[in-house]
Amino acid sequence: MEAIAAQSWPGIICVSIAVNNTTDDSLERIGEARTRHAGRLDIRAVVAEFPAALAHAGSARRLAMTEGLRSLSSFEAGILVSTDADVRPPVDWLSNIVAAFGRGADLVGGKIVIDEENEPLPPSVTELRWAWDDYWSKVREIEDRIDPLIWDPAPRHGDHTGASLAIRANLYLACGGVPLLPTGEDRALVQAAVAMGGRLAHPADVYVRVSPRTDGRAEGGMAVGMRALFKAAESKNPPMAPAFDHWIERATWRKSMRQRADGGANIAHHEACLPPMPHDMQLKARR
Repeated sequence: MEAIAAQSWPGIICVSIAVNNTTDDSLERIGEARTRHAGRLDIRAVVAEFPAALAHAGSARRLAMTEGLRSLSSFEAGILVSTDADVRPPVDWLSNIVAAFGRGADLVGGKIVIDEENEPLPPSVTELRWAWDDYWSKVREIEDRIDPLIWDPAPRHGDHTGASLAIRANLYLACGGVPLLPTGEDRALVQAAVAMGGRLAHPADVYVRVSPRTDGRAEGGMAVGMRALFKAAESKNPPMAPAFDHWIERATWRKSMRQRADGGANIAHHEACLPPMPHDMQLKARR
């Protein structure tokens, strides 16, 4: 909450918090934050006790977003921004998100940056993370060269998860909102929005810092990815990734689809049906 209160964005910031299936002191902490940041944050907590089958990230995020909609004076001009309780955004996070919407985006994803300053990683894990960062940077360069998008210019990243995801309120409503999935609800929301013609952007100046912890509550969440990264670093065997030729082919396919009527929206439908890329190239260590 402190990071939201410290944002450079002027005026009162509306914060909607979903508190579900809790047995801890979350509500007490929220009350303290409401008092501490009175006049800066308009904190609205919505409490729910979901049945076991629905006690997951999809239900919680949908609940928070629904409450966020109620705080908007206009669905046409309103923007919903999703994040998680353990995320630490920089002070210009909201301002940079709004700037991206001003450049024509309908959705804005934020890069997930591991907070090694406060929680250092073992050298082997850091080196592997750097290798993956270099790989994805090269993939973005391929995409920008072959199929550049006006609303998503370079330099850019490729993250669009619930930890940092903004969407126009009217588009959120039009695509049905966060689906009730136990995991991957954020990616499913993005796919549905893009399939309706939503323009997705990944500005380099929109990012959040997250803990590299390996123990987490959310199924398929950040902690799962960190455990996989630790395991891969310990194995001493270089991970495999799709060769860059596959990304060249995919970017060329997207460009050809985009030239058709409603091609940009149809990419989301058709790309999901394409066979997965083979992992046929060893990831190279950063030098």
